[in-house]
Amino acid sequence: MNLRLMCRGTKIDDRTQDYIEKRISKISKFINGEKETLYEIEIDMDKKGKFRTEIMIKTPYKLYRKEETTESVEGSVDLAVDELKNQISRDRDKIRELKERGARSLKKKTVLDENARF
Repeated sequence: MNLRLMCRGTKIDDRTQDYIEKRISKISKFINGEKETLYEIEIDMDKKGKFRTEIMIKTPYKLYRKEETTESVEGSVDLAVDELKNQISRDRDKIRELKERGARSLKKKTVLDENARF
């Protein structure tokens, strides 16, 4: 898994980094584990003390991106990962539905010969 973690204005400990990697690995199951997938996570702390987390997933075919701002790093990572799962599953369903519709239209256009034996 190609994972790039960038922190600006804050430092994260090993426990938080392990938590982020664990949550990101759950997303990789939705993407079918493509090897060319790049995960970029950017964690930033603003002046008010809130954490802004931006997660970008670059696949060979599509780019998924989500940004969340909350009081804790874990909370913003959780919200972003859940929304990314929704985006990815919506795309998978859309592709599957298009394939099924195409198969149905081909089936309608198929003409069988009356002399064919089954």
